Amino acid sequence: MIEYTLAELVLFGILYAFLGWCAEVCCRAVEDARFSNPGFLNLPLIPSWGIFAAALLPVLSTLDHRPALQYILILIAYRCVRTISHQLLRSGPERRPALHRRMFHLVVAGMLLCVYLMVHPLLLALVELMNDTVVNVLAIILGGLAAADLISVLLALHSMDSLKDRTDKLGGRLCRNIRRRLDQAYPGILEAPGPSPVFARGICLDKLVWVFLISSFLGALIEMIYCRLTGGVWMSRSSVLYGPFSIVWGLGAVVLTVSLRPFMGKPDRHIFLAGFLIGGAYEYLCSVFTELVFGTVFWDYSWMPLNIGGRTNVLYCIFWGLLAVLWLKVLCPPMETAIEKIPPLPGKIITWVLLVLMVCNCLLTGAVMLRYTQRRTAPEPANVIEEMIDSRFGDDYMEERWPNMKLTEK
Repeated sequence: MIEYTLAELVLFGILYAFLGWCAEVCCRAVEDARFSNPGFLNLPLIPSWGIFAAALLPVLSTLDHRPALQYILILIAYRCVRTISHQLLRSGPERRPALHRRMFHLVVAGMLLCVYLMVHPLLLALVELMNDTVVNVLAIILGGLAAADLISVLLALHSMDSLKDRTDKLGGRLCRNIRRRLDQAYPGILEAPGPSPVFARGICLDKLVWVFLISSFLGALIEMIYCRLTGGVWMSRSSVLYGPFSIVWGLGAVVLTVSLRPFMGKPDRHIFLAGFLIGGAYEYLCSVFTELVFGTVFWDYSWMPLNIGGRTNVLYCIFWGLLAVLWLKVLCPPMETAIEKIPPLPGKIITWVLLVLMVCNCLLTGAVMLRYTQRRTAPEPANVIEEMIDSRFGDDYMEERWPNMKLTEK
């Protein structure tokens, strides 16, 4: 298992965002017989490819010497990332070569696996040859440029109406150039939906926030009842310090809501298979994330048959498939209808207040978990923040709050 530092992941994310941009430029050039910029940013980067790479690299290293599982994981993640980015950018029908759609995705996943197995080790060796200071500086510079570029694009999208008549201003010209490029790369992204009395219509941030909050609350409640019925004890199944919210359930509902959208109206067996694969990959990713970031393990299925590294197993993948059918056909439609009935102005205010509170809750929970892990090797607090965490969230509190949490040996 390869351990990546945050700076290395930023570098690889930028690198693969550039390589993804080059690949899409070549595909469009072959298809249209002309050059066209497919990027959302001004820089030659496609963020979805960078995020895809940075999230998958640590996970793929846990499946070394199992290329079949790596291929399946890459295929699932690639489809989810493409679907989510397509929904967020509202870019009309997704462009693909003339190759059949399903065969196209299979081929792309195979090519990505070949890149990981044969090209990535060489890139990793080059990064390892660099001094740590050089890696950190490059990560800061390139990551800062990408962040500044993203901010400039978002500002251009937001401020164009106020600059449309100011042709003599540099800002107005820049905004128009950015919007012209985006309209060519993602037709429909500049179309304003217009005023609507309906709150959170379609797939948008407001609706996804509510889906996350409702599902995370119900998920924690369901798990508490399950523990009571099977173990005879009431056990907190919350993922955060404050409130009964399960992040795994909330994010899982968001992933299913967006990634299963293309399966609306499809037969149940198609939805089941998609949920089986997406749910299993999602559970595996969550397990790797908590282990790498916090050094903790919240579930271990090593004792169950047909498990994959103890992080997921076939039985629970079947549960994910059944849940996908239930979610898409029974649970999600009335939940979306109820969310859209919220008054628009109060809904906006409440959504952002809850979102800010939940982000603060998650950040505080992450800091407390990191300190809980660090206390094994550094029991004495090094600053005021660690003193506060140790006094309010000691080992006894953590073990009572999350009794199933285990520290990894490392």
